[in-house]
Amino acid sequence: MGRAEARRAQRRAAKSGGIRRLFTWRKLLGTALGVILLGMGAFAVLYMVVDVPEGNPKAQMQANVYKYADGSLLARTGEVNREIVSLAEVPKEVQDTFVAAENKSFYDDHGVDFKGTARGLLNTLSGKGKQGGSTITQQYVKNYYLDQDQTVTRKLKELVISLKLDQKKTKKEILAGYINTSYYGRGAFGIQAAAQAYYGVDAKDLNVSQGAYLAALLQAPSQYDWAIAGPNGKRLVQARWAYTLDNMVEEGWLDAGKRKGLTFPKPHDPKPLNGTAGQKGYIVEAARNAVLKQSGLTADQFDLGGWTITVNIDKKKQAQLEKSVETKLLDKLDTKKRKLDRDVQAGAVSVDPKTGAVVALYGGRGQNEHWTSNATRPDFQPASTFKPVILAAALDEESKTQDGERITANTRYDGTSKRPVVGSDIPFNPENEDDQNYGQITVQDAMNKSVNSVFAQMGVDVGMDEVMKTAGKLGMNVEGLRAVPAQTLGSMGASPMAMAGVYATFDNHGKEVTPQLVKSAVHQGDEPLKMPDAIGDQVISRKAADSVTSVLTGVVDDGTARGVRNAEGLGKREIAGKTGTSDDNKSAWFTGYTPDLVTSVGLFGEAAFDRTDDDGKKIKKTAQVTLQGAGGGGRVNGGGFPAEIWADYMGHSVGKARKFDLDTDMGAAVSPPPASHSPSPSTSPSDDPKPSHSPSTSPSSEPPPASESPESSPPASPSGGATTEPPPSPSNRPGPDPSSSVELPDLSGDKRPDNTDDR
Repeated sequence: MGRAEARRAQRRAAKSGGIRRLFTWRKLLGTALGVILLGMGAFAVLYMVVDVPEGNPKAQMQANVYKYADGSLLARTGEVNREIVSLAEVPKEVQDTFVAAENKSFYDDHGVDFKGTARGLLNTLSGKGKQGGSTITQQYVKNYYLDQDQTVTRKLKELVISLKLDQKKTKKEILAGYINTSYYGRGAFGIQAAAQAYYGVDAKDLNVSQGAYLAALLQAPSQYDWAIAGPNGKRLVQARWAYTLDNMVEEGWLDAGKRKGLTFPKPHDPKPLNGTAGQKGYIVEAARNAVLKQSGLTADQFDLGGWTITVNIDKKKQAQLEKSVETKLLDKLDTKKRKLDRDVQAGAVSVDPKTGAVVALYGGRGQNEHWTSNATRPDFQPASTFKPVILAAALDEESKTQDGERITANTRYDGTSKRPVVGSDIPFNPENEDDQNYGQITVQDAMNKSVNSVFAQMGVDVGMDEVMKTAGKLGMNVEGLRAVPAQTLGSMGASPMAMAGVYATFDNHGKEVTPQLVKSAVHQGDEPLKMPDAIGDQVISRKAADSVTSVLTGVVDDGTARGVRNAEGLGKREIAGKTGTSDDNKSAWFTGYTPDLVTSVGLFGEAAFDRTDDDGKKIKKTAQVTLQGAGGGGRVNGGGFPAEIWADYMGHSVGKARKFDLDTDMGAAVSPPPASHSPSPSTSPSDDPKPSHSPSTSPSSEPPPASESPESSPPASPSGGATTEPPPSPSNRPGPDPSSSVELPDLSGDKRPDNTDDR
């Protein structure tokens, strides 16, 4: 080794020795002891300074108050949804489920889990969120004496108070306080309210299996509520339930044989809180969901109370809508004699098109009987009420037929049933109602009669991508749906709320209307919550929207909804609307509007009980089923019960008669197009209401002339089934022949797949 290397080695050794002298084990131990002593001293000071406080006022459940648009009380929720019970009223096995789920060492510890608390402090300091491993005592302290803030100061206070509380109170007192102050979801605070909310029994009547479920809920009340949990939530709560019972066996609190015999106790469907019976429950739930979505709060946070929520519901209109459903539908159903009548569900939403305010809502027979709101459920097909969306897309995009002619209300299409569409890579040949052939027929007449083959071809002419894009702009949820010709039959899902918004946008001249139930929402001491704007941008041109409205007046005056024209209070009013009846008659709709009010009514077939059909196929409760035969009749069409409910409600709810202010030169409200030339099928009187002879909405005072003869029909277009004629002049334009606009026969035996029809 050279001298230079020796010197370098000597320097390294000196440096290493200096480090060792600086960090000797004695110095390290002394530093550690110093930190520990300092921490102990600080904790001792904290222990002397912090005492067990009075109960936190926030632990007392507040009410959430809901008001009508006029400020009168609609409902008050949460105010009394808690009842303190003594531990003696809770079976011992049920008590043990909470200890087994949350803190097996509860009966032996001193109220604190130091490891869990240390982990919680580190998580808080590092921003990783909530702590884990808190004892029952610590959770009780957090629930009753402190708040839910995740801060180092709060956690240290929790530690000190828990130690002191463990000395001041017995384990039974602490456990009783814990199970009475905890939140279980469904607005239930405390085990008594939870027992009622989930199983409809008092706490004293809970069994060990039910107790284990309630104990499991405390980890995540909203996620683990069986009625609303997704597949993952259901899997997790079942695992938590099993973990709780297994811990009880391990601790000797539950016999292993009994444990093997226990099955997961699915809770009951949610019941409405006090003050939310009837339609109030649906309104309150929809308003609650709207505030949750806008505020970003969790359900648990919102249900702590303190909110005053004013809805746009008009008390008089709401009462009338309920009465109309009662008299025009429910009074005609006999659920005792006809089991099928139990399957009928009704939903309706009424909207002011100028403001977007939801002024009336019907969600079903009451949450006690049917928890899901039929007003907002999106799972049934809107059927032919989707046809105006196709026309709106055609007019807004200034689309052309396969022959290159601009699509208007007077464009003629081939209305032959099962005619294959032209111009699509995806084959599609929809059948018309009753397999009726209409020959050459105008768009106006095709809308009046709801001719599937015409609108299937129109959708292809426009481009299904554009049709679906227009549907999305109008407020329908089309995310993830394929843009295929079959969608022209309204085969996607939609709710009365959504369809009311679509038609309100037509009524509002193409400016988007998003139905708004909540007028204002204020939490105690805070600024009002900013709700989204109900009126949006111009999503389709005014001319396109107004032209759709003009065409839809023909459906009421001369088409499938002409029975509406004869209703009390509507004879001289301008009305636009569309009927719809889905495949296998699982849904029936009428969505219509005046210049001042839009209402969508839907009837849905939902199995009220488990059963087996005539073919031996098992039908589960809540499955979609046919409405055929409901009310003692045949097919339930959109022009039947839905239109009757709509007409009765609107006839008693609309104000002063006004005319549509339309910027268009087409459609039934402007100039009736030439009549179609197809033969008219004969129908039974019950399915074929007589044509209306009320005054026409056309500016012309001329009586409508007879329809054209079949010989005058233009030839079918080989390329796409559509031809276009210029609108006839006012002096010689033919009017629609009311005798050719008929209700079609019952299709009770029709099992066509993927086909919707309309009456």
